Amino acid sequence: MNNWINIALPKGRLGEKVYDMFERSGFECPSIHENNRKLIFENEEKGVRYFWVKPSDVAIYVERGAADIGVAGKDILLEYEPEIYELLDLDIGKCRMAVAAPAGFRDEPQRTLRVATKFSKIASDHYAAKGRDIDIIHLTGSIEIAPILGLSDVIVDIVETGTTLRENNLAVIEDVVPISARLIANRSSFKFKNEKIEEIMRALSALKEEK
Repeated sequence: MNNWINIALPKGRLGEKVYDMFERSGFECPSIHENNRKLIFENEEKGVRYFWVKPSDVAIYVERGAADIGVAGKDILLEYEPEIYELLDLDIGKCRMAVAAPAGFRDEPQRTLRVATKFSKIASDHYAAKGRDIDIIHLTGSIEIAPILGLSDVIVDIVETGTTLRENNLAVIEDVVPISARLIANRSSFKFKNEKIEEIMRALSALKEEK
């Protein structure tokens, strides 16, 4: 069983796109398309075992060695800084981390800026680089409501289309960092299963270049 590659996939739309890339790269696992509640899928011939996990948990499975490789958003890697190797930008799941504020917002540098976010480390690092004094308000639910109710001045969050912001009379005032899905590897696995992981990485990279 040591020659198997365990692959953590993020549940949801992104995970389906990710698996499609693996499948087209020659590492298919037909049972993954079956209509059932299974969470683990194997292809003995290819030596790959896939499993679905919550997107924010992928890096934990990889860091701890339950998965040899996986796919996680750059936002997760920046926020939690897991001890993994980042191997490849898959060029999918593209969006951006941005600062958004209500229409007409004017920053007043002399006072502490209140920032609501799910991504406290990314927000802290961003404003620390600017030398801006901030008060982080860590939220886990809908961030957009915070400035509307006066809880915060601005928010730092992931923006895809911007529709949710517009519907809540918010607008992006500053981009923080571009986000996309990244292929990551467990450090020990990359050493001991290097040949197979490199094979998968090359196949995915070639597929990306065909776009």
